[in-house]
Amino acid sequence: MRRFDPVFKRQLLLQHDLFRCISGKDVDAILAFAGERRCKNGQTIFQKGDPGSGMMAVLLGNVRIGTVSESGKEIVFKVVETGGIFGEIALLDGRPRTADATAIGDCVLLVIERRDFVPFLEKSPQVAIKMLEVMCDRLRQTSLLVEDLALLDLPQRMARLLVRLGASYGRRTRDGLRIDLKLSQKDLGNLIATSRESINKQLRAWQDEELIAVENGYITLLQPQQIADYGQPAR
Repeated sequence: MRRFDPVFKRQLLLQHDLFRCISGKDVDAILAFAGERRCKNGQTIFQKGDPGSGMMAVLLGNVRIGTVSESGKEIVFKVVETGGIFGEIALLDGRPRTADATAIGDCVLLVIERRDFVPFLEKSPQVAIKMLEVMCDRLRQTSLLVEDLALLDLPQRMARLLVRLGASYGRRTRDGLRIDLKLSQKDLGNLIATSRESINKQLRAWQDEELIAVENGYITLLQPQQIADYGQPAR
């Protein structure tokens, strides 16, 4: 797996909303106490209830954030792509993790420990304010997820998910918009709180309508606008 030099790490942090407001010198100070962690595909990074020791930035790969209920039902809150950051809540309060984190593909993570970051944060009010904004955005996303689950039927939820994935991971091809993130049908179901069987049925229906194509686990939106229209609430 590739090595990452300080310049790359510095650029990655400065591109993130959380660190964009601070100076390159302050970012270098953070990188001085940050470490690296490498994870294999499917490896558990941390579990709900684990000690909240800090946050992580994704240098390579993707990370699935979710949780499993006592009955065994899993829900995925989000997929953190390369350049994204997760674990901010534990970084701030030091309490146990609120969800599980699992590597999608081989991953390299930049680890920022709370014991090192809190003294830095106390001297950097701009970063503290930005972290509050990030937490507010996270709360808004959770509210939207709850609203979708309560008010939308399966095709609407599925369509909105594909549109979001297309916006984050889409690549234009001659056939349409290919989503360059390979998620299993179980993963897709977990993202919108439904069963793998229901996902399979909906994907097949849209393939029959020639709205999407599925090849080797990758989904291409052949008719992106029609899929987006499916996601609109009925009037």
